[in-house]
Amino acid sequence: MATLDADDSYLWLEALDAPDAVRWVAERNAEALTALGGESFERTRDAIREVLDSKERIPYPGWRGDGFYYDFWRDADHPRGLWRRTTPEQFRHDEPEWDVLLDVDALNQAEGENWTWAGVTVLRPGYDRCLIQLSRGGADAVVVREFDLAGRGFVADGFVLPEAKSDVGWIDADHLFVGTDFGPGSLTSSGYPRVVKRWRRGTSLGQAELIFEGQADDVSVRAHHDPTPGFERDFVGRYVDFYHSEQFLRTSSGDLVRIEVPDDASPDAHRNWLLIRLRSPWLGFPAGALLAADFERFLGGDRDLTMLFEPDEHTSLRSYSWTRDRLILVTMTDVRTEAYALTPGTGEWSREPLAGAGEFDHTWIVDTDPDHSDAYLISSEGFLQPATLSLGTEVLKRQPEFFRADGMTVRQFFAVSADGTRVPYFVVGGAAGGPTVLNGYGGFEIPMLPSYSGVIGRGWLARGGTYVVANIRGGGEYGPDWHRAALRENRVKAFEDFAAVATDLVERGITTPAQLGIIGGSNGGLLMGAMLTRYPELFGAVVARVPILDMRRYTKLLAGKSWIAEYGDPDVEADWAYLREFSPYQNVDPDRTYPPTFLLTSTRDDRVHPAHARKMMALLREQGHNATYYENVEGGHGGAADNAQAATMWTLIFEFLRRNLHA
Repeated sequence: MATLDADDSYLWLEALDAPDAVRWVAERNAEALTALGGESFERTRDAIREVLDSKERIPYPGWRGDGFYYDFWRDADHPRGLWRRTTPEQFRHDEPEWDVLLDVDALNQAEGENWTWAGVTVLRPGYDRCLIQLSRGGADAVVVREFDLAGRGFVADGFVLPEAKSDVGWIDADHLFVGTDFGPGSLTSSGYPRVVKRWRRGTSLGQAELIFEGQADDVSVRAHHDPTPGFERDFVGRYVDFYHSEQFLRTSSGDLVRIEVPDDASPDAHRNWLLIRLRSPWLGFPAGALLAADFERFLGGDRDLTMLFEPDEHTSLRSYSWTRDRLILVTMTDVRTEAYALTPGTGEWSREPLAGAGEFDHTWIVDTDPDHSDAYLISSEGFLQPATLSLGTEVLKRQPEFFRADGMTVRQFFAVSADGTRVPYFVVGGAAGGPTVLNGYGGFEIPMLPSYSGVIGRGWLARGGTYVVANIRGGGEYGPDWHRAALRENRVKAFEDFAAVATDLVERGITTPAQLGIIGGSNGGLLMGAMLTRYPELFGAVVARVPILDMRRYTKLLAGKSWIAEYGDPDVEADWAYLREFSPYQNVDPDRTYPPTFLLTSTRDDRVHPAHARKMMALLREQGHNATYYENVEGGHGGAADNAQAATMWTLIFEFLRRNLHA
């Protein structure tokens, strides 16, 4: 067994609110604001804030099943936001009349709190009550409170859950499924619910009936009720890790019937259909396929499966969404998206392409109304193409341009990684030869897709910079095999891919190492730390946001243990043998020259502990390296709790890059 912290002289920075740690953070923040402040900072911050607060942004609505368009909106007048709704007819207007359901700023003032919006679940059917989640300062942990939509207020003596990383949903108007902190033993070692209970209105939380419990080392357990008329069902899931689970149908008598799919597959029931999304081959079907079966017959042992999507070397499934009677698929071919509508039939399902987007634009399904209709909201956008929101083929909203893109182009190239793998990447901007920022993630099967950002446009592109997005292994650009290729001991493949993109950019004459900055957040922050310590000569500046950096202790910090399936377990000698080779915090070298480095995090991030960034900064500073640090006191894992904080954070990043990337 490895000794994991005997030589860590900065453990004291893990104490989130300890006076010495708080003082250290305040000093580093002051240094960053002083070093990066000034007229240019203020100009950029104001330009970014204008984008974030613009009333011309598209309000992306959600459908709750009651015919209204719901939206959560922040702007300069409402920094913490408004939860509101309007009618479909009003939404078509340039300036709809919104019915404000909850003003979070007014709530904070009335209650003396620091709430940020964290989501809502509306009762189906009925649509008259909902469960609102409120977070203090943007943390993952939330308070849940029942809200009366008709009365525009919280329900007196209604359902309330204290602050925790809860999972909660309606069964009917008087019952909930609840996973939360019920006391000792009720949470997994990752800090998520280990037990699910059925809670009846009018009783205390302590009286809730136990429905299901998982193991202490599971990531979490969950339960949910499907209220679709004629197909009412209860489901329970035990999530062993990020990629393996056991899923059950809970019968009216309380028995659990296992849905017999591979434990790394994702089953999903809709009316009489069962969809199965594969991560590994099964019954002759390939990894990445989407299968359909009759739900009841499948439970009875029938394995008559229809393959609705078959991946290939270039094409993977991005997402799917049910309408009432149709299934919409969004696919990716070399990171270019297309959308299709499938209609069930006997044997083969009919397939119809939906309206296409531009060559490098990204299409995504905003929402559907699976209870009532086959309508769907769809959006398309690209790096230089502002978003368009449509109801089917009817355009509802077009986002304005937030920066001048004259003379700018989007190009896609492929770099060749160390093992010969072709790695795609996008280059956005004007003429080559200027400062360039390369963005990457490469983890958790999450793809990096084209998107329109007024923040990046104004803060970087419009000021002569080039922006690059790398689609490295570990992400989901080419399905589960692309992700699996960089898991655990193969994580270095993601690092090699990113280094290959950086090298290719220089070889093509797009930039130089001195003018190439890199940025990534969360798992992308781990990528940045690895680039810093393994390939410092390739870059002129490094920015890591809410990063994971200490792979020795990551499982002991907040939600870290839930990521073992992605990285490995440092308490296992065989895993630590490879983790120690790329863990950024353990590989800082006083004798190497590193590019200037900027670490940003949030005190209220209760997913990736700010100690990762704190300790890395302290170690870099101790060894005399050029490092800057900023810790927002709010924001959670997103880094900012409102638009003002987001504008400050992004301006610090752009100012840091501009001042450190030079010929």
